[in-house]
Amino acid sequence: MKVRFFSLSLALCVALLLPGAAFAKVSLKLGHTGAPNHHYNLTCEKFVEAVKAKSNGEIEIKIYPSDQLGNQRQLVEGAQLGTVDMVLTSDSQLSSFIDAFGALNLPFLFRDINHVAKAMDGEVGEYFSKEAEKKGIVILGYWENGFRHVSNSKRPIEKMDDLKGLKLRTPNSQVTLASFRALGALPTPMSFGEIYSALQLGTVDGQENPIAHILTQKWYEVQKFFSLTSHQHNVEPLCMSKVIFDSLKPEYKKILLETAKEHAAVSRDMVMSDEASQLEELKTKIAVNVVADLKPFQDACKPVYDDARKKYGAIVDQILAVQ
Repeated sequence: MKVRFFSLSLALCVALLLPGAAFAKVSLKLGHTGAPNHHYNLTCEKFVEAVKAKSNGEIEIKIYPSDQLGNQRQLVEGAQLGTVDMVLTSDSQLSSFIDAFGALNLPFLFRDINHVAKAMDGEVGEYFSKEAEKKGIVILGYWENGFRHVSNSKRPIEKMDDLKGLKLRTPNSQVTLASFRALGALPTPMSFGEIYSALQLGTVDGQENPIAHILTQKWYEVQKFFSLTSHQHNVEPLCMSKVIFDSLKPEYKKILLETAKEHAAVSRDMVMSDEASQLEELKTKIAVNVVADLKPFQDACKPVYDDARKKYGAIVDQILAVQ
């Protein structure tokens, strides 16, 4: 059952320390929207085990997949307030709370995952981490979700005109909404957990997400076409409440930061290694096509970039320039 109101789950127990005990145990909850077999959860499991080992069992993290602690918006709000410990969420979701993250939602911004890694593990990532801290969130690491593609029940997307008039579920990101409007679609923001029923009932014609979500959420059951548009990339920041993080001992902070950054590479490797087999599986369940010429899509989004440069400043071109 989803919990709409959160109690402070961090147990910084001022333990009845036995002789020789070094630290009091810390208990944390980590929520995310992915299914138990999604790479979100698989990476989280590896991260939790590594943290436990490095801290000699002194830091315990319990994972809650599938929005068990609440939807992404609720979890981010709770992290800002200090009533949620940790959340793995998308840059799209964070852009509703931290304006700067909207720059990461620009269409066709990243060339590939290697470009993402160089940007987010470097000065670009440092910039966004500083912006997040101003809003009460500590970014422990920038994990991976891959590139987003379009599924729908009407027609394959082979050229830009095929998007015209399609009602697509999107996250509530202003840049994403502007991008799809520029492409002629009708973007409709709604929470992740509502997508299946909205597709099933025809409330929307389609949605756009990375390959793994199409498979693990079984949206192929209520969609006919899946088109590899690669229109947007999603960085998945592993976030922690600044209130909670600041209450930890320096040793714990170091373990969490170091381990989360190490698992950014784990997350990226997992996405890159899994997507080929996931796509082959999808081809047995839904009609899949590759968009041969993306240039018209990119050209149509130039006004979105013009607006973004005015709003977000130099960071847009800084990301593009990363080699």
